[in-house]
Amino acid sequence: MRIVNAHKSRGGFTLVELLVVIAIIGVLVGLLLPAVQAAREAARRMSCSNNFKQIGLSLHNYHAAYNRLPPNGTGPLYAAQRGLSANVGLIPFMEQQGLWEMMSNPLMPEAGETPTDAMSTGQWPPFGPRPYVDLNEYDPYQMQTPTLRCPSDPGMSPLGTGMTNYAFCHGDTSLRVGYPPSSQWADRGAFRGLFMRHTPRKFRDVLDGLSNTIAMAEIKTDMGDRSVGGSVVDRTYFPNDDSMGSDLTVCTDVIDPQRPQFIEQSVTLWNSGGTSRGGRWWNCHLMITGMNTILPPNSPTCAMQWGTSWQSGVFSSASHHQGGVHVLLADGAVRFVTDSIDAGNRQANSISKNYNNVGQASPYGLWGALGSIAAKETIEGFE
Repeated sequence: MRIVNAHKSRGGFTLVELLVVIAIIGVLVGLLLPAVQAAREAARRMSCSNNFKQIGLSLHNYHAAYNRLPPNGTGPLYAAQRGLSANVGLIPFMEQQGLWEMMSNPLMPEAGETPTDAMSTGQWPPFGPRPYVDLNEYDPYQMQTPTLRCPSDPGMSPLGTGMTNYAFCHGDTSLRVGYPPSSQWADRGAFRGLFMRHTPRKFRDVLDGLSNTIAMAEIKTDMGDRSVGGSVVDRTYFPNDDSMGSDLTVCTDVIDPQRPQFIEQSVTLWNSGGTSRGGRWWNCHLMITGMNTILPPNSPTCAMQWGTSWQSGVFSSASHHQGGVHVLLADGAVRFVTDSIDAGNRQANSISKNYNNVGQASPYGLWGALGSIAAKETIEGFE
């Protein structure tokens, strides 16, 4: 005789089993999420490196075409005494021919716009007005070239201006480093980088070797959060003298000891219309598109009050990548340099006629040596 079970068996989970499964899923998500975030940053970092390689190719193609590099400080005299960055000359070599044609020709304003530095026809002149005016109106200043942005940097300009995360290396000096050579106060011994204002370099000028010389390095844009890497300490915060040229702690003391990734609240920052570090890809000022190899990566940027505006100081490289920055070497190679790179003595005298040390080796260690093009330093430990 067959016994039939009167109760039908039911499939499914009990409440306890369901809670256990949810807990296990929660633990797995908690374990996997950091790995997913790390993978995304790794992809962004690779994309950032690829952008830099494209810029390196642009530099070499420009040099092949003109037998020289573009100066970081170029353009017509009316454009703030040739205040355009080297990016302007590189635009057509970045496959941005449309932007180049728009900028290199007169541009008719739209209804309601009043051009600054206008031609007699009422148009903006070729290569635009002065680099710091008409930011909301002159169309090329509003254009963003994807190659110039690192995907790891989420910064945006409140004015909608085009930004950049890649800065031109002006060497390993702080005093008068951004002066035009024609200035009566210029110090030619301080022009030790691959880029300088108004004067184009050639690869033959790089006596230290293209593979031992930094052409460009990453910078962080200003996100309004007082971060060390993206902020520019206003020149008025510092004494009106050359003290930073012999004591870099004048600059590093702006860091909040309780929050070392940020600048102290008492420190005055420069932020004109939201366009600070990397805020205008076309502007040659060192605080915007320049860097020097003085303090190691992810250090503060401090524009000095002494001398001509914004042309002396510490202009540090920085990035959102963990532990360092990408650099573009003069030979076109892209390398990752850590924050712990040897940066020499912070109380050393910067190379300057002020200290009678023009022509000497960089006082800022391996980092400084990589920034100079012809100081004959021995490059050791850079692999």
